[in-house]
Amino acid sequence: MALFQKQPLMRRVLYSLVPIYVFAFFLYGLRVLWYSLVIFTVGILTEYVMEKRKGKSVTEAVLVTCSLLTLSMPPSAPLWVAGIASFFGVFIAKEVYGGFGRNVFNPAIVGRLFVYITFPVYMTTGWIIPRTDAITSATPLDLLRAGETVKFSELIVGVRSGSLGESPILLIVAAAVYLIVTKTASWRIILSTVGSAFGLNLLLNAFGKGMPVLPAMLSGSLLFVAVFMATDPVSAPKKTISQWFYGMIIGCVTVIIRNFSLFSEGTSFGVLMGNIFASLLDELRIKKVKK
Repeated sequence: MALFQKQPLMRRVLYSLVPIYVFAFFLYGLRVLWYSLVIFTVGILTEYVMEKRKGKSVTEAVLVTCSLLTLSMPPSAPLWVAGIASFFGVFIAKEVYGGFGRNVFNPAIVGRLFVYITFPVYMTTGWIIPRTDAITSATPLDLLRAGETVKFSELIVGVRSGSLGESPILLIVAAAVYLIVTKTASWRIILSTVGSAFGLNLLLNAFGKGMPVLPAMLSGSLLFVAVFMATDPVSAPKKTISQWFYGMIIGCVTVIIRNFSLFSEGTSFGVLMGNIFASLLDELRIKKVKK
C-alpha cells in the first residue's frame, strides 16, 4: 500500500505554493525549514495513525494542509505552537469527521485559528522584520488599524513583516492564475471574496470608517486566504451561485472583524464562517415562478 494517495488536484496546489515557499525562505531563512519540519511531521503522522486503522493511505491533501499552515504561521511563534496547530487541524478538523472528503471545515484554517485564539501573545506580537533578526511590534495591518500609513511599494514587493507566506502579493496572484487556468480553484470564490472585501471597505470609507481600501486589501493574509484556503474543494460549496455567496460571506466577515474587533486579522474567522454555511448554500433552491 502506497504511503500517499495520489491526488492530482492537490498536487497542483502544492506546485503553486513552491514559489511562495522559496520567497518565504528568502525572507526568513531556516525558520521556514524548522516550521515545515514540525508541522509536516505532526500532520502526516496524525493522519497516518488515523487512516491506518481503516486500512487507508495518507492523502496528498494533508501536504497541502501542512504547507498552508506553515506559510500562515508568524515567524517568531514557538515551534510547539506550530505542532499543536498541525495536530488540531488534521485531527479535530479532518480525521474526527472521517477523513478527506468528509470534513466540514478547512483543516489549515481550524489549526491556525485554534492557536490564534489560544496563544494570542505568540500569534499576534513579536513580528520579525524580513532579512533581519530584528523584532517589530506591528505588521502593516496593525499600523493601518492604528491610523498610520504604510509604504505601498513594500506591500507590492512583499518585503514586510507578517506571516511566513502572506506577503508576496505578485506570487499569490500568479498562483491564482495558474490554479484558475488548470481548473483547480474556483475563480468565483476568489473574485467574490476579494470583491466583497473591497466593496465593504469602500463603503466604510464613504462613512469615514475603516482602513484605506487598497492598503487594506494588500495587507494581512486576505489574498493568500482567498486563493488557497477559501477555495478548498472539500469545505467550499459546489454550486455556482453558492460560491458567489460563500465568497461574499468570507470577504465581509473579514472586513468587519478587522475593523470592529480586538483581532487585527479576520480572514480565518471569515473562512470558518463561510464553511459553516457552505452546505446550506448548496441546499438552497430558488423556486421558479409558474406562469
